[in-house]
Amino acid sequence: MFHATTIVAVRRKGQVAIAGDGQVTMENQIIKHNATKIRRMYHDKVLAGFAGSVADAFALFQKFEGKLEEHRGNLRRAALEMAKDWRTDRALRHLQALMVVADAKDLLLLSGTGDVIEPDEDVIAIGSGGAFALAAAKALLRFTEFDAERIAREALQIAASICVYTNENITVETLTT
Repeated sequence: MFHATTIVAVRRKGQVAIAGDGQVTMENQIIKHNATKIRRMYHDKVLAGFAGSVADAFALFQKFEGKLEEHRGNLRRAALEMAKDWRTDRALRHLQALMVVADAKDLLLLSGTGDVIEPDEDVIAIGSGGAFALAAAKALLRFTEFDAERIAREALQIAASICVYTNENITVETLTT
């Protein structure tokens, strides 16, 4: 079984940031240290990050990018259509991954069970170290004036210090609203 990452997304003061670590493990072995699990999509107006099976995530990225094109960059519409397809399509519903997607207005989590979840707060995290990154990001949002990029990076650093499936090789992508 692959334990493939930690992703955290944060929105603050006109900026959204998604950060991901670079570690991919299989059982008790580190396979890769510097994987990139975050992508820019739809003319650099959408960010997406994944946790789960790498091959499955690439298939989902491709499918989601198609949905964004089909709906001319409307993130919510693309996410809803993607979730519907993911849940009902014979091949897609067996894919083992989660996605976090964001644009200038929305921050969403997508799953293969048809979920499209908008968090109550301006932060969401997924993956092996997701709970650690989420707790750290929430605290940083409440008790600092850091921007979204710094919160995402710091939250991932904290998760990496706790979770054996998360490393400190961090990639961060940002959008300004």
